[in-house]
Amino acid sequence: MVKTKELDDHLPGFDAPEEEDTQNETQSKNKKKKASGGFQSMGFSFPIIKGITKRGYKQPTPIQRKTIPLALTGKDVVAMARTGSGKTACFVLPILEKLLAPNTKPLPGKNFRALILSPTRELALQTLRFVRELGKFTGLSSAAILGGESIEQQFSVMSGTAPDIVVATPGRFLHICIEMNLKLDNIKIVVFDEADRLFELGFGEQLQEIVARLPSTRQTLLFSATLPKMLVEFARAGLSDPMLVRLDVDWKLPSTLWLGWIAVRAELKTAALLLLLDKVLTPKTPQAVVFAATKHHVEYLNLILQKAGISSTYAYSGLDASARKIALGRFTNNKCSVLIVTDVAARGLDLPALDTVINYNFPAKPKLFVHRVGRSARAGRAGRAFSLVAAEDIAHLLDLQLFLGAELILPSQVAEHGTKCPSGVWGGIPTAQLELRHQDIVAWDKNCSEIEEAARTCSRGWQQYVKWREPASAEANKRAKTTDLPTLPHPFLIEEGEGDAIDMIEQIKNYTPKGTILELSAKNDSPMYLAMKRKKQVHGKMVQKVRDIKKLKAEGILEDTSNLKPSRPANEPPKKKKKEVVRDENYISHFASDQHTEMGMAVNFNAGAANAQLELGADSGDGARAHRAMLKWDRKRKKMVHVDPDGGRKMIRTESGGRVPASFRSGRYDEWRKRNQADAGSDDEQPAHDNNRKKAASEFRPHWVKHNERVAKKSAEAKSKEFKNKQQIVKERIRKDKIKQKLKFKMNKKKKKK
Repeated sequence: MVKTKELDDHLPGFDAPEEEDTQNETQSKNKKKKASGGFQSMGFSFPIIKGITKRGYKQPTPIQRKTIPLALTGKDVVAMARTGSGKTACFVLPILEKLLAPNTKPLPGKNFRALILSPTRELALQTLRFVRELGKFTGLSSAAILGGESIEQQFSVMSGTAPDIVVATPGRFLHICIEMNLKLDNIKIVVFDEADRLFELGFGEQLQEIVARLPSTRQTLLFSATLPKMLVEFARAGLSDPMLVRLDVDWKLPSTLWLGWIAVRAELKTAALLLLLDKVLTPKTPQAVVFAATKHHVEYLNLILQKAGISSTYAYSGLDASARKIALGRFTNNKCSVLIVTDVAARGLDLPALDTVINYNFPAKPKLFVHRVGRSARAGRAGRAFSLVAAEDIAHLLDLQLFLGAELILPSQVAEHGTKCPSGVWGGIPTAQLELRHQDIVAWDKNCSEIEEAARTCSRGWQQYVKWREPASAEANKRAKTTDLPTLPHPFLIEEGEGDAIDMIEQIKNYTPKGTILELSAKNDSPMYLAMKRKKQVHGKMVQKVRDIKKLKAEGILEDTSNLKPSRPANEPPKKKKKEVVRDENYISHFASDQHTEMGMAVNFNAGAANAQLELGADSGDGARAHRAMLKWDRKRKKMVHVDPDGGRKMIRTESGGRVPASFRSGRYDEWRKRNQADAGSDDEQPAHDNNRKKAASEFRPHWVKHNERVAKKSAEAKSKEFKNKQQIVKERIRKDKIKQKLKFKMNKKKKKK
């Protein structure tokens, strides 16, 4: 129905709308728009979308949503993500998109435009397979340069028309670069996959040398599970204003992890460990990992566990690589129950079926604690982590509680016992059982000379370890002085029926008789008894009052005011009170109310890298001394920096483990090229005699054709350099500014000398 139009309201050429039309419009507006959070909304070209669909991907993972848009804008990115979170697609898809762009087309003879560096052959082959699957419809070529394969075959791959994308291990790729004198000027994008593993496996020098050969206008993507200090320094040197993305990182505690804090004296820790293992090692949870401070502790504990009849193996950084591999293989194949390791040896330890972690020595850093206990409760499984806490570890425990945002629960606040005990309880160990175990250890020390010597070495190693480990914060040390170790045993170590007996023993311990020892044994007319009687008449009320106050404080009824400031003397004049500043609602603060939250959520590399980095200490005195020897004081930077062991010469470690100059060439490529040219010449000898053969059209190449080809090639190179994106222009300007500053500094030095 059309609305009735009045003459006054009618305008020529404008008819009133129909009711049905308006209803349709309102319905279409009310309809919710479909959420576009898929790969289609990221702006990929059709061949890449087709490859993604063919691979079976529908929705991007959280790390992909965060990283891919940043990488597509041309910015350098440092991303932290766990293995299996989909980070391979985070760099493969931007590489394919960038190489398909019109402004990054390959120059004649310069096809090689993207480089992916992986720590191991297996990971490199997996990445290559992934590149080929996603880039199936793009027409881009890819190849792998891996150690342990025929180098001559790799010469043939990299000579002539090189592939667009190369996936390589750093050692072999640098070898190929040096032998073939490869020019890497046309590389647009570089990826360091599993960068923490690259540095852990000793590829730092190779990476520095490869980065020095790359053009300054490249884009760099760096992916890592953790962020060691060496990697932070490398990222600052090799990347231009990088963005840090941290999602799904390893240092977050899983919700399925159960924590237990066991208070024990330092000299009884070994006995406490044996008691814990007796309780923990069951048919359902047959294995445990024990973390110790130094390699001396590891060897000592291994001897003790063997004497106690518990099958164990051990690993630390000074151990041979094959021995460590055998030890880990024994543990993963259930050949032994306990694996004893240091922090350095446990780096990258992946044991998905592990149930229990025990900290024999408490870690110095909160992140190190999370790194240790993260070995259990992986892939959604439940796990337990016990920590033996001595009096000297209380300050570090308080720091850890602040880091985790948790509170210590005392055994008196918990009603459940055994496996039903909640997480986060701080308790002791039943004294009778602990003393019996300690007597066994003392007997083993006396009877076995090997254990006695290991215990002596262990104590000396601990003295050195305390010197170089990171101290707790000043505030935690203050609080630790007023914090006592709990006397009640941990509920996990108590069976269901033992709770009542322990409560009765605790009441007997806390009983205080009214009479003193001087009054009990003496006669009524003795001078001691009479002296105590007179004292009680004078001070009896005061003593009873102090006892009552202590009792009320223990029950939590009365607040402890011992740390408060003393009251002002009566003769002292009162101080003037400072006026409290009252801010009205119109006052604007200098800082935002949510500034800390914003800083935590930021993806700025400089803001986040310092908090994200994790440095593991040495597990022996030799390692710590070697680390200190590599440092010297830099006056300009005002901090300790690493000393170059090669005296300024560029040296790299070869695949066999030897150190050679970075510019060393064996001449294998030259020999291979001569041999190939000779083979090609011998093949052409027979047809060369046939003068009547008709030449192909491509063989008639006058000098002017060659001249035109050279001119076209030069103009193409000039155009590719001319059309740069904003990121490349900014990087080029920064590079030129650095060169100017260096020249200025050198000129000023020369003037001062004159």
